Amino acid sequence: MKKMSIFEQAMCCATGVCGPSVDPDLLRVSTVINNLAGNGVFVDRYTLSSNPQAFLDNKSVNEIISKDGVDSLPITVINGEVIKIKAYPTNDEFINLLEVPAELISSDKPRNQSGCCSGGGCC
Repeated sequence: MKKMSIFEQAMCCATGVCGPSVDPDLLRVSTVINNLAGNGVFVDRYTLSSNPQAFLDNKSVNEIISKDGVDSLPITVINGEVIKIKAYPTNDEFINLLEVPAELISSDKPRNQSGCCSGGGCC
């Protein structure tokens, strides 16, 4: 299985889906990632505020941010290779990059019910 990691800007919690004005794209990505996790497909998410060391440890991500700044976030990495910068993967890109059936990202599918922050209680 392919390993996807998404490096994101600093957020109030691990998903960024909290507070008075929720970004619809963050809500979509969080829903897709929760649905994938509920089906055994895991995507790592790293935020500058919660996981700064991950940004330092990933040479490619570190170089992009050093050159272009945090405006280059989010950065999507598949198996160690930077695939996309400045935008989250679309639903079709999640399907194609992870090589999973479309049904796995549908919000109609049963998914992990542990909450918006994977049980972290931050929302």
